[in-house]
Amino acid sequence: MAPIKNKDGHDGAVIKRVSRRHDEEGHGGAWKVAFADFVLALMCLFLVLWVLAARDQENLQQLLTTSGGSPLLQGNGRQIDHMGNPPGTLIPRDPIPGQNGSQAASKSAVRDSDKRASEQPELPRRSYDSEADLRKLASQLAEMSKQAGLSSNLQTVITPYGLRITLHDTDQQGMFERGSAIVETRFRGLLQQMGAMLGEIDNRLLLVGHTDAAQYHRAGSFNAMSNWSLSSNRAMAARMHLMQGGLAGDAVLQVVGMADRAPLDAGHPLAAVNRRIELLVLTSGQAQAVVAMYGSAADGKTGLAGVASALPNANDLQKLRENTIGIR
Repeated sequence: MAPIKNKDGHDGAVIKRVSRRHDEEGHGGAWKVAFADFVLALMCLFLVLWVLAARDQENLQQLLTTSGGSPLLQGNGRQIDHMGNPPGTLIPRDPIPGQNGSQAASKSAVRDSDKRASEQPELPRRSYDSEADLRKLASQLAEMSKQAGLSSNLQTVITPYGLRITLHDTDQQGMFERGSAIVETRFRGLLQQMGAMLGEIDNRLLLVGHTDAAQYHRAGSFNAMSNWSLSSNRAMAARMHLMQGGLAGDAVLQVVGMADRAPLDAGHPLAAVNRRIELLVLTSGQAQAVVAMYGSAADGKTGLAGVASALPNANDLQKLRENTIGIR
């Protein structure tokens, strides 16, 4: 091919333009994929942080509504006003203020319950005192724990005082969150079912909380969290869930925290079985004996030798106050 000549007769320069459009298309979209992955990872991070924050807030709210929180905080977390009240042991018993919506709902529930109670009279409850009755109750509890998938966490023993029910940890399943009084979901449901069952009988209960020998970091310091407070808080949390299921408020005679002083496996103080809640379903006679031990019986006598529960008369009480230093 002959070279191209311009009008002056000289050879002309030929400029060839090469398109790089296809080369740019090979790597031009990679940054978009990387940016999309980065945005997706960032959204996942925010979602995880939001779930953790919501979970911590739920645990804190539940902890405050149980005895594991501050004794001055109940319900919606509002503090009771003690201003103007006498100091010392004269604690006011005023109702804790709540939200208007909750008050309206509670009043509606009370009206509905009163209406149902008027339509259907409550049947008298009977006490389970015989061995056959207690064995039947133990069988029902075993079936209930089996359906909940917690059969290995519940033990029942018939004693002369009543039915001893033990809810304990295993190496695979714990009843409470570690170091707290927050009940695990399945145990919470089991306690509520047990409360519904025990609410249909007239027996009284004792509730005892136990921990293992693992101590808090600052357990020796004053007013620090310890196994004593933890076991007591866990027993109170169990009582709350039992009552949510239907257990009557006056059915529990005593709630006790024993820390790590009574392990089931003394040879292994850190064993999971030592972390437990015990319920003792008392017979009628044993319940009366417990009441008489701490208070007066119906006739003003305890029935215990050398122990008097009757109050002194006014003259003797006045002389006692006059002869006692520090009485105001």
